[in-house]
Formats: sequence, structure tokens, C-alpha cells
Amino acid sequence: MSRSALVGNVTAMLEDAGFMVSERATVRPKSFDLAARRGEDLLLLKVLGNVDAFDGVTGAEMRRLGSYLSATPLVVGLRTRDEELKPGVVYFRHGVPVLNPDTALDLFVEEVPPLIYAAPGGLYVNIDGDLLADERERRDWSLGRLATELGVSRRTVSKYEDGMNASIEVAIQLEEVFDQPFSSPVEVLDGAEAVRDADPTPEDPEPEDDDAHVVTVLTRAGFTVHPTARAPFKAVSEDDDGREVNVLTGHSPFTRSAEKRARIMSSIGEVTRTRSVYFTEETSKRESVEGTALVSCEELAEVDDPDVIRDLIRERTREPAES
Repeated sequence: MSRSALVGNVTAMLEDAGFMVSERATVRPKSFDLAARRGEDLLLLKVLGNVDAFDGVTGAEMRRLGSYLSATPLVVGLRTRDEELKPGVVYFRHGVPVLNPDTALDLFVEEVPPLIYAAPGGLYVNIDGDLLADERERRDWSLGRLATELGVSRRTVSKYEDGMNASIEVAIQLEEVFDQPFSSPVEVLDGAEAVRDADPTPEDPEPEDDDAHVVTVLTRAGFTVHPTARAPFKAVSEDDDGREVNVLTGHSPFTRSAEKRARIMSSIGEVTRTRSVYFTEETSKRESVEGTALVSCEELAEVDDPDVIRDLIRERTREPAES
């Protein structure tokens, strides 16, 4: 299956599940392909045939964007170099959850979350330690008795009850011993933080030299500007006062490619509930592109009042959807 067809299938699946899905990000570089929202659940998705193509720089970018936009970064893929991705299993690449399309279908359409995740050494599950302890005590079994049944140490059983995850083989044994499951779902929509590497969110990259004056103006207007490395926009700007929603920010001469990028930013902004603004090097007769504000750097140079800059962005952008 071609990557384009795979993106189309994932888009159709999400729409069937009730998600609003953005236009595909077809400009380069691009750290994600689609933004999708259902209620308060916001996804940033990368769709790949071979997930080995998902590198560390892209993973760091998606995790940063997830933090700025309150979104879950997610990869949907078919295989690695060595094997097909198994259904019902959550994998990880550079701290980002990875699902195959069948697992995504179960999660988003059937609302059946995965129970298994892959980690070095094999496949694992989250064990409900409190439930395990209750069942063991209800049978009046000692830690040692259960350890003997499982063929593990008493200390290992104690760790399971304290919340340590178990191999899938141990989970199956527990279900056979007690005739009930003890596995808890992997919380993919929370980024699977309970089981993925607990790395801090990577730091922002430095802004490009050509963007320095735009960053300075936005900072003076009360925004914290988070530059991006591979997103369809140059930065995510957060309002320090909390009066405005986030702003997706672009900047370049206004070419046909820039117009295309502004249109994609508008589509992504509609899904992420953000405004979007594109700063151009020259003055344009147009004030917006499908909801993305166009503001020339010449206009910026003439404005000293930070509130005027905010008003300019607000007046020319499409109003974000209500939360």
C-alpha cells in the first residue's frame, strides 16, 4: 500500500470515528501529517509504512507540539524493517506511541483500547496491583504461594502488587490461576505516559536567523514563541497573559508555496482550536488565506503598541472554535 493510500485510509477511519480531521500537511518539512479532534481529544498523527523512518528529531518535535497544543502525538504504521506491527500492541519510537491500523481502528472506532505494549525484552501489560492483592488475600494465599504458582520470586509478586508491569506470559498465567484478567489498558490518548520512557519534553530549537525579528515582535507583544524544526509552521506562540489562544506562526516571502502553507495552517488551526498568522516580507492586498492572517513585516515595523499587534492578528484570523 502506498503511503498516500495509507494516509487516506487513516483519515477515513478517524472520520468514521467522529473526529474532525485537518487537511493533510503536504509541505516539507513536516513532523506530522494530520491533526484530528474528537471532543477534547486532540491527535497529531504521523502515518508511515515503515516506522523505522520515524527519527529522533521528528519524535522530539511531535512531543513538543503535543505539549504546546495539549495533543497526543501518535504514529500509525504497518511494519518495521524486521516485522509487521502486531495488532493490539502499542509500540514506541522516540517516546511517541505507535499503533498499526487495526489497533487504531479498535481504539478509535470500536473504543477498545490496547492492553499490550512492546518494550526491550518482549511484550508487557499493565497489572492492576490492587486487584491482584485483593484476589490473593481473598483466597488467603501468601505471597510465597502465588510466587510458586507463577514460578517467580516472592519479591516479584510483591512488585506486581505495587504496580510493576508484567510480561504477557505472566499476565496469562495470572488469568489462568484466578480465572479473571488483571490487565489494565494502555492509555494511548494520554500519550501512554505510564509505560513509555519518562523523558522530559525536549527543549525548543533555536529560531532561524531570518525569523529573529518576528520572534522579537511577538515576544514584545506578550507571547512566548516556541520555534519548530519540522512542523508546517515556524512556531507556536503562547499568550503569556492567557487572554488569547495559541497562535500557529509562519514567516517567509509570500510565494505560492507560502500560500499553500498558510492554507494548511488554517486547516490545522481549525482542528487544534488555535489562530494562525503568516508574516510576509512584502505587503499583500489580501488580509488572510482561508482564516490565516497575513501580516507584512512592514506593518509590524510601524507598530509600537503590543495591543495593536494582538488586535491585528485577532481581526484577520478566523475565530477558533469553542472548547
